[in-house]
Amino acid sequence: MTLRKVNISILVAAVVIFLLVLHHNFLGLSDLLKRELTDSNPLGLQPIDFIPAAPQRLTDERNDKEISVVIAASDERLGGAIAAMNSIYRNTRSSVVFYIVTLNDTVDHLRLWLRNTALKNLRYQILNFDPRVLEGKVQVDPQKADSIKPLTFARFYLPSFVPHAEKAIYVDDDVIVQDDILELYNTPLKPGHAAAFSDDCDSTTNKVAVRGAGNQYNYIGFLDYKKETIRKLAMKANTCSFNPGVFVANLTEWKLQNITKQLEKWMTLNVAEELYSRTLAGSITTPPLLIVFYKQHSSIDPLWNVRHLGTNASFSMKGSNAGKRYSPQFVKTAKLLHWNGHFKPWGRTASYAEVWEKWYVPDPTGKFSLIRRHPEAYEAK
Repeated sequence: MTLRKVNISILVAAVVIFLLVLHHNFLGLSDLLKRELTDSNPLGLQPIDFIPAAPQRLTDERNDKEISVVIAASDERLGGAIAAMNSIYRNTRSSVVFYIVTLNDTVDHLRLWLRNTALKNLRYQILNFDPRVLEGKVQVDPQKADSIKPLTFARFYLPSFVPHAEKAIYVDDDVIVQDDILELYNTPLKPGHAAAFSDDCDSTTNKVAVRGAGNQYNYIGFLDYKKETIRKLAMKANTCSFNPGVFVANLTEWKLQNITKQLEKWMTLNVAEELYSRTLAGSITTPPLLIVFYKQHSSIDPLWNVRHLGTNASFSMKGSNAGKRYSPQFVKTAKLLHWNGHFKPWGRTASYAEVWEKWYVPDPTGKFSLIRRHPEAYEAK
């Protein structure tokens, strides 16, 4: 009997020691995870400013789904980003968090604009983009020091901006949203697809001829098929291209497939071999995306990227737009309007600039120059 008691005592002691060791290891693992979550990411992208939550009266009216929206904001185009965010925020009941990627010299201006206007209730995080990540990956013309805009490449690094999100939306700064962004966020992506884009051959854009742009809607308009490196990929030259100014990303797949590294690989190869078309039909960011996502992307509803509003527009001396590509009725039904091209709605010559102006929030510092062609757009504010 005494021996039995001794055995039970030894067993109890062993169980206690085991539990103590297990507890110690759990605490160590917890500390390790905390360190991993707080470590700087490889790009050195650090949050500069963050408003954690909207006022209670607003959250009560909105649904629970949190939507991550990434947008780049350069100082000379800051008004565009402001109008885009305002249009998204005012047209949804969802909880939207904006991840605003910018450069250090723009932060103070952006913060003042957000805090001292009707946008003060936005939930946002400002992230500084370090242009040094592009060294060796972008061809720089010594004669044109400002020819490369670093923030153009922000879309390549989405997981670094929203590391804990499973899904995110990227939008250019020259867009206006006229419907609930939740619908775009809910775009279904096929298994294995890391992103969904709007194809250039969709029903809303293939009727629009863009003069001087070459093969605007095909891969050959973006890539030099005379180069052996491109030919070896066996991509059909007449494959329909897509527009990277608006897309939905599955960040889990993006990380699993190492999309960012793939994009950087093709950027570096282009510097060495000049793989992009000499008559590039669109943005310098498009060719590597076309290669990486060749027949490996889903599609968004064409109405969520109604584009070419900033291409080849003309402006009459009387102040009315001529040569508009879409009817006013169609523009009203569009869910997202995109002024891609040289002519922006904050300038003189873009089509339907009056639609954009309804969402523009004037700069409290007066630094952003806007040509006010439609004063009535400000009277309702």
